[in-house]
Amino acid sequence: MRDRHARHRRADSDPRRRPVDGFRASSRERFERLVGNAVDSLPPQLLSYLDNVQITIEDVPPPDPVGEGEEILLGLYEGVPRTERDFGDGLLPDRITLYRRPLEARARNHHELAEVVRDTVVHEIAHHFGIDDDHLDELGWG
Repeated sequence: MRDRHARHRRADSDPRRRPVDGFRASSRERFERLVGNAVDSLPPQLLSYLDNVQITIEDVPPPDPVGEGEEILLGLYEGVPRTERDFGDGLLPDRITLYRRPLEARARNHHELAEVVRDTVVHEIAHHFGIDDDHLDELGWG
């Protein structure tokens, strides 16, 4: 397809075209840097209490991981919140999983993607500290 200046325009099916359903990070490494930047932007006082937590990235969430199937997960916290632990428990690391494709689908540009990644990181870390979704809604992080 050519425009009136004889330049080739990309067809709608051209894979180089930015998807209409969100902003794609150019690579997994770039997305990982966004996650690292989100964690690094948290207050040091908060990070000092974040122990035994593994942050992982998956492209898409598993089908219906919490049994409701009504929402697409952006992230998932798996573990025992700090407020529910018995002192001296030897626990496996808690795990925060961020789902890349749903996060990318929420953004139109790099700046928005960085914001939604940071919001999701904060949301899942809040679960690590025992803050539930209702309280996160009250705080404006839901």
